[in-house]
Amino acid sequence: MIPRNHPFSRVLRRAAVPLLTLGLLVGSVTPATATGTATRPDQVIVLPGATSAEGIAAGIGSTFYAGDLFTGDIFRGDIRRGTATLFIDAPDGRMAAGMKVDVRHGLLFVAGGPTGQAYVYNIHTRAPVATLQLTAAGLINDVVITRRGAWFTDSTQAKLFFVPIAVHGALGAVHTLDLTGPAADISGDFNLNGIQATAGGRTLIVAHTANARLYTVDPATGASALIEGVEVPNVDGIVLQGRRLWAVRNFDNRIDRFQLSGDLGHGTLEKVITSPFFGVPATAALFGSRLAAVNAHFDTGFPPTSPTYEVVVVDA
Repeated sequence: MIPRNHPFSRVLRRAAVPLLTLGLLVGSVTPATATGTATRPDQVIVLPGATSAEGIAAGIGSTFYAGDLFTGDIFRGDIRRGTATLFIDAPDGRMAAGMKVDVRHGLLFVAGGPTGQAYVYNIHTRAPVATLQLTAAGLINDVVITRRGAWFTDSTQAKLFFVPIAVHGALGAVHTLDLTGPAADISGDFNLNGIQATAGGRTLIVAHTANARLYTVDPATGASALIEGVEVPNVDGIVLQGRRLWAVRNFDNRIDRFQLSGDLGHGTLEKVITSPFFGVPATAALFGSRLAAVNAHFDTGFPPTSPTYEVVVVDA
């Protein structure tokens, strides 16, 4: 979540905006514009009635979940069917930034932005499971799920927040991890943003918007290190599969794909993904060889004023 040229205080003053009339539109599709030749056309799925958007998460199969940033509402959709519907009508006062699904326990974790909170929902019953107050003052921006629990970034503090998840799905007490090294730089307006984890959760990777860089973080100590060779201006959400990483560059309307070295110390740009349907994509989720990115339309203002908000599915 990156409001360009708008002070953070405007987020706090923003009242929830009314939902638009529900309706479903699937945009026309054309081949993606990217380095290399696209093998399949882009797909556009409108989030019906959304008044803003920012986060997206892969669920079971081809199911995705996407959030209305300023209302906290959650949509559920299917990239194969090209459909989306309102799934959770969130209570007033909530926001929905980055999100991830814990498929093992059927839980959806949602970063609450400037509320300092995180929200957890049951994806089978839609019921709220927990409201977690991670910090009294901060901007909870994104989340990743590991086998041990959920890690959240804060864009205004050099901290990560960890919520343990027990074998049976129960949530533990919140732990705070203070960062050291280059990822701890909070001199910019928006700092830590997207987050991912390697298999097993032994290493975290965080995107730093102000520095236009990616860093590794040791989840045991908080020590961070630069991933050399990766420059990502306007970086927002990131996606990781093995040693391949996608970085969403929102205001640049592109997603960069990198191949990381075995030790995660260096990255090489493999592909630049663009689409005529991108409208400041904020975050993305991977579905096999397809990438679903949600348009935030921050170019229309913050809060944005676009009449529609979409998920754009492109070749990864």
